[in-house]
Amino acid sequence: MAGMIVFRLLSPVLLVLMLAMPSAARADDISATARGVVRVVTIAMDGEQVVGFGHGSGFAVAPNRIVTNAHVVELATQYPDNVVIGVVPSEGAKSYQGRVVAYDAKRDLALIEFTGGRLPPAALYTGPVTEGDRVVALGYPGNVDLATAQSAADYIRPTSPVRSEGGFSARRSLSGVDVLLHTAGIARGNSGGPLLDGCGRVIGVNSAITRGEEGDSSFGFAIADNELAAFLGAAGQPYASVGIPCTSIEDRLRQDSDADARAATDAAVALREAAAARAMAAETERAKAREAAERERENFMALAGLLLVGGALAIGAAGLFESRGQRRTAIWCLTGGGITVAAAVLVFVFRPSGEPMLATGTAATAGGATAAPVVADQALGSLVCRLVPERSRVTISSTADVPMTWGQGGCMNGRTQYVAANGRWEKILVPEEEQTVSVLGFDPATRTYTNTRYLMSAAAMEAARAARGEAPVKSCTADPIATARVAERVAAIRATLPPLPNEKLVYRCGVGG
Repeated sequence: MAGMIVFRLLSPVLLVLMLAMPSAARADDISATARGVVRVVTIAMDGEQVVGFGHGSGFAVAPNRIVTNAHVVELATQYPDNVVIGVVPSEGAKSYQGRVVAYDAKRDLALIEFTGGRLPPAALYTGPVTEGDRVVALGYPGNVDLATAQSAADYIRPTSPVRSEGGFSARRSLSGVDVLLHTAGIARGNSGGPLLDGCGRVIGVNSAITRGEEGDSSFGFAIADNELAAFLGAAGQPYASVGIPCTSIEDRLRQDSDADARAATDAAVALREAAAARAMAAETERAKAREAAERERENFMALAGLLLVGGALAIGAAGLFESRGQRRTAIWCLTGGGITVAAAVLVFVFRPSGEPMLATGTAATAGGATAAPVVADQALGSLVCRLVPERSRVTISSTADVPMTWGQGGCMNGRTQYVAANGRWEKILVPEEEQTVSVLGFDPATRTYTNTRYLMSAAAMEAARAARGEAPVKSCTADPIATARVAERVAAIRATLPPLPNEKLVYRCGVGG
């Protein structure tokens, strides 16, 4: 059997065109990552004369930094004064000049920095990859470029990378470097392009292929994620990483909807139980107050009876003293007896009714069933929100805790105004620099915070920014006209979003976490 030969994937000529991926009706994770994939071009100059071209692929790990293979930019590191590096993004109308800021020939990795633009960074997947898992390669294969290029302008025109799918075969060692063996179709020119999992997270950097003779199957080699992480760490380059396994957004939204329903039911049950407890406490207070009022009424009536008896005795004694000739004493007894009888009448007439006197709040809940529920418009103060992984779908976002201060009227952190919508408080964030729209929501009753993220194309972001209008002033307001204007912006932005998001991050919030 003929031996297998390993080939580097660097294209020997400048090939800048690729097949455009068909547009989708909704955002998908691979297309989202593709927006940060670039063609890396090297142009060798002798004076003003071009003497050589080459190209590979790369992907953003920061808005202005690109990972590619070391062999793609090898000549630029050897002859920095004679070889120019070009970075051609997948969107827009501009290309950028880059420079190598980190280089590792053993791992076959390089880091390129460029200025003048920003790209959406990809995230590394740090979890396990299982044999047979679906993998996707993105890049600029030279054979596609050769077949589709119509003119020299096509070589430097930004265009989407080619996507190919396959399966993860095994983890191997190639020249002492950990690599991932896979069956996604790649060719010369794919060098430096990302190998992704089904959620669009980077699991490797495509670097080489095998080509067999006599019908042997070909395989691709990608520099493994651990080698890439070590390279970026040595270069001092921060990067996003996610370890949560890949699930489809449809499954996650369905599961999370069920979880929301359960949480709402639990909250309603808790409210009913709290209302019942308040009603029981109120009824107990009423019983105690009624008993005390009746006891007070009885005391007054007993006092009136005693006064009446005492007055009658005094009047009777006055007659006795009168018959004995003790007129002065008789007058005093008659007067005292009359006053005592009058006091008895007054005490009886003005005796308490026996009805309990309750505080206003206690009377309001006396019926039990009419107890007021916990309202959504409440200030909760400082909270720490922690991600709930089993309810979240994360492809590129940080999973760090989110601190917040929640005030009354939908005011977050004293400067961000939310609006009431869908039974909770909502805000849609459309940043100027990023290609991400975030639908933020907070439910004070369940203390659940959500960040539903849409990874958007450049054109879709422009539409969202147009719907948003001028960037809102960071302040809170109780003015109904101002909040209505915010609600109108939210509705307008929502109309520009695709049917499904890429991520949904669900947090549980509490005091101190």
